[in-house]
Parts: sequence; structure tokens; C-alpha cells
Amino acid sequence: MTGEASKAQDVFQDTLREAAFLAANGEPPADRCWFFREARWRCLDVGAQGVQPEHGASASTEVSPQAPEQIEQLEPEQLAIWISAAPEPQRSALALYYLDEFNYREMMSMLGLKLNELSRAIASGRREFQAWLNATVPASSPE
Repeated sequence: MTGEASKAQDVFQDTLREAAFLAANGEPPADRCWFFREARWRCLDVGAQGVQPEHGASASTEVSPQAPEQIEQLEPEQLAIWISAAPEPQRSALALYYLDEFNYREMMSMLGLKLNELSRAIASGRREFQAWLNATVPASSPE
């Protein structure tokens, strides 16, 4: 989310330090989502201080049934780079969605979004991602 490995490492370390400080004072983080919420806000803060990508209109298409096979052909870095270029809160929603570790209630809590906002961010992001995916890794035609 920060665009630089060194900044991401600093955010990670600062988040762990904060958790350790809270735990040492008898106030450990309330749940597992605390780490993601805290790290996300720290990343957004770091990102706001740097150069931001220009946000233009992105191509969009319906999500293809071949999308899982197309995604398997990507290097993990390609997926990460595409997601990192998405605007907030779409970027965070997509990252959490593709991590496949959280339910929608947890994602809404971490992102501070209502269900319709989260749903819209994921749906529009997936359609834009599919358009990019089709250009990057064309789906094989059914035989």
C-alpha cells in the first residue's frame, strides 16, 4: 500500500510496537482486525505524504468465469502492483478480498465502510481488474 518496501516495513514495525506498548499497559488490541486497521491507517498516512497516482477512468468489464485461471497465470507481484494503484477505499477492499482471510463484517470494521460501500468497492474493482486481466492474460477459448 505504501509503494515502497522500506516504508511498508516501517509501518509494520510501528504497528507491532504499538501493539506491544498497548499489551504492556494491560490494553492489548481488541481483536485480530486491530492489526490490519492500524497498519492500513498508517499506510494511508504514509501514502498521503508521497506522490499519488493519477486516477483516470478505468476500463471495466463483467467478471469472467475464467478469471481464476487467468489469475493463476499472474506473478503475485503483478496482482499486488495492480491493486496498489487502485484508489482508496477500493485498494484496501480488494486487498482484503483477495487475501480471502476475512468475512465481510470484519472487512467493514477494518475499512470503516458500510456493506453497500464495501460491496460497491469490491464489485467495481473486480470489473476493472477483469478488464486489465483480459488485456494482460487473455482467457483461453473453451474447447
